[in-house]
Amino acid sequence: MKRYLCSIIIGMVVILCIGTYYVKVASSASGLPKYTFKTLEGSDKELDPVIINATLQNGSNFYEPLTIESNTTTYASESSYLENLTGRQDHQIERLIKEHRSFMRGKDSISSLYEDDDFLAYAWVNSEFTNNGKMEAEFDIGLLEKKDEEETSFQIELPNQERIMNVDVRDVQLVHSKLQVLTMIDVNSNNEKQTKEVHLYTIDLANKKVLSDKTLLSETFTYPNQVDFEMPIDGAPSQPNNMVLISLIKGVNHEEGPFEEKLKESKLLSYNYETEKLETVKKGSLSLDMARSGYADGKNLYAVEMKSGKYRIKTFDLSSQTLTNDTELDIAANKEEQYTAAFKNGRVYFLLNEMNQEGKSSKPAKLLIADLKTGKTLYKGETVINKKNSKSFGLFIDDLEIK
Repeated sequence: MKRYLCSIIIGMVVILCIGTYYVKVASSASGLPKYTFKTLEGSDKELDPVIINATLQNGSNFYEPLTIESNTTTYASESSYLENLTGRQDHQIERLIKEHRSFMRGKDSISSLYEDDDFLAYAWVNSEFTNNGKMEAEFDIGLLEKKDEEETSFQIELPNQERIMNVDVRDVQLVHSKLQVLTMIDVNSNNEKQTKEVHLYTIDLANKKVLSDKTLLSETFTYPNQVDFEMPIDGAPSQPNNMVLISLIKGVNHEEGPFEEKLKESKLLSYNYETEKLETVKKGSLSLDMARSGYADGKNLYAVEMKSGKYRIKTFDLSSQTLTNDTELDIAANKEEQYTAAFKNGRVYFLLNEMNQEGKSSKPAKLLIADLKTGKTLYKGETVINKKNSKSFGLFIDDLEIK
């Protein structure tokens, strides 16, 4: 009887603690401002697929993540315990977890996933340093056949792992039943020289082995010189893409002063998974900075330009390497504003947020949704806040997602 009584008491304490937690959470969240969009032009139905992830800040000691979805503000503190435990997730990851919960267990990086109508594939690198300072690394590979929900998973050693200090998976594609895994690597070095490389691993899924380890780019440098590889924002992560873009950035670190880029040595390159060709992109009217800060989806590169007081979207076809569209958006440009963009279903979603010197929102955030080809405005709106004391808060936009 004492045993049952003890269990009952423990259960009541747990329930009381959980109840107290949620009462405190509800009370805390109710005192925070709620952001919604007021429609200025167009149809508010265009807001349906829009997800805005942001952070509310008040001074240096208060930070609260929030999401604006379906024109409703939800704070992290209002989420469940499990949701807060896993943290904010990409909406595509959330969808995949709902549809393929067993396969998606432990998989939370959208850049490590590939999905088409028939397959869902995964590639990641697990690594650790041994006591003697050497790295041990292996691929964690998974494949799901959607039709019958048949899963295949295995681990294989990363080739030449003894020379690798760090490896980062940046893109995964399934080409002719072979998994293509694009990675960026820091090479282990015992001297002042540093080497960075871009590798493409081809993995035979049927025989569970690495068929090839192809070095696409390799750059060795010594301080104060610096080399970096970057990729434009992926507008279609996990989707089948024939082409990937890589920026090669070379420069010098000055002891007194900022990093100075060597523009003549920096360039934008493309790699085609089908033809296996690595080529320098002829950008034409696009500047290097515009090109590498753009948004790519495997077919087009979308670059943002501020010109004559307006924002313009330049669409660059990757296969023909030509500018196919140059659209002016009906929204004023301001150098003090930070923009976040997304491109989907023939639309451009353009979010502007301005901060003052204290890091607080001095103006409402503005959202424009326009036809990508014509620039016609489909929706225009700005945030409104339900709290009178909202001026003490700063709203920082983290990213913009489109369902």
